[in-house]
Amino acid sequence: MSVGMKHFLLVFDHDRAQLLDVQEFDENSKAAMREYARLEREHLNSHDSIEIVLIGSDSLDTIKITHANYFDGTVAVSKYFAGI
Repeated sequence: MSVGMKHFLLVFDHDRAQLLDVQEFDENSKAAMREYARLEREHLNSHDSIEIVLIGSDSLDTIKITHANYFDGTVAVSKYFAGI
């Protein structure tokens, strides 16, 4: 039995080095894209450090491995190594 692709929306604040929100949309890609677009518009002209990420995966556990930097805090320090 195959498992469908689930959609996860991550909202990360780089200034606070904190994952603010994780939303799961199961296989509803249209709802995931609508919410992604809404959040992108909400933060488009602001000068905040919010990053909106939409990821397709079989589970949140997989995303915690493949995108661990959002969950373990390493994304917050990676900006200091840019350009090295």
